[in-house]
Parts: sequence; C-alpha cells; structure tokens
Amino acid sequence: MQSESQKQNSKTNLKKILIFVISIVMGSLLLFRNSFFKSTYLLKSFGELSVDPEIAFTNNKPTFLEFYAEWCEVCKEMAPQVSALKDEYEKDINFVFLNVDNQKWGNYIQKFSVNGIPQVNLFNKKGNLLSTFIGKQDEIKLKKSIDNLEKEKKLFEEIVNSEFSTIQEKNNNEVRPRSHG
Repeated sequence: MQSESQKQNSKTNLKKILIFVISIVMGSLLLFRNSFFKSTYLLKSFGELSVDPEIAFTNNKPTFLEFYAEWCEVCKEMAPQVSALKDEYEKDINFVFLNVDNQKWGNYIQKFSVNGIPQVNLFNKKGNLLSTFIGKQDEIKLKKSIDNLEKEKKLFEEIVNSEFSTIQEKNNNEVRPRSHG
C-alpha cells in the first residue's frame, strides 16, 4: 500500500502535469489564433464588405464576384489572399461576395452556373464576363487577371482547380417517409 505522503505526491505531480498540458494548449491557441480564426472571420465579413451586385453591374466599374460559403475549407484558405486583393483594388473595382447558402443569391448562382466554390468571376466595366476561376487559385494568377480587366482584354478564360467544394442542391420540397408527421 502506498503511504499517505506518496498519494499526496502523486496527486500533486498529476496536477502539475495537467496544468502544464493546459498551459501548452492555451499558449498554442494564443500563438496560432490568427491561423485558426482569421480566415473564418474574413469569410464572415465578406458579406458585409460586399458591394450590392445590382449596383456593381451598373456603376461602370470592373467587378470581382466571388461565390463562397463559410464552411468551405478552400474558401477559408483563399480568404486572406482575396482580402489583400480587395484592399489593393477596391478603389477601382467592385468586390461582390455572395454566400451560396443565402437563398437570396439563388438567381446569381443559377445565372453563373455555380456548382463548385470558391468561384470567382471577373467582369469588365460593361458587365461582360471575362474570366471564371473555380477552386483554389494562386494570388498571382488572380492579380494578373484583375490587371487585365483594366486593359479591356476581350478573351474569356475559365480556370478550374481540382481543389474546390461542391455545392449540393437543397430539395426542401422533397417528400420522404419521415419528412412529415
């Protein structure tokens, strides 16, 4: 049998180890909080920072239109790059961010055949679609395309990367055995 002093020492050591582990976890969260939370925060703020699409297509400025979702991991990865592009170009270009989970954007989702996100569409100042990017994109590639908007290049290009999230249609009217009653 262990003596009382040995039991007390064991409890004290266990408490010290537990405090040490908790300290490491908390320290890691504080140290890497920007990595963990920044992109999610940016995605949530995109809707608030967005120019209304109706205004964007009529104000005679080029438009950067991104379809995204807050749950999309690729969208989260690209959020800091897109935010940096917005900061750099927002005086000259409309930035429109449409969350695919918001039903009010359904007509735009259909109109631009969005079935994978993130999807970025670039329009010239007349509202003509010049480029479509689907999936994870390199910031340099996006920047080049944005620079070409101002040069009024007329060639349409579609660039698809295999890293994207698929949008699934919601069948709210579908009747299933357990859908009612």
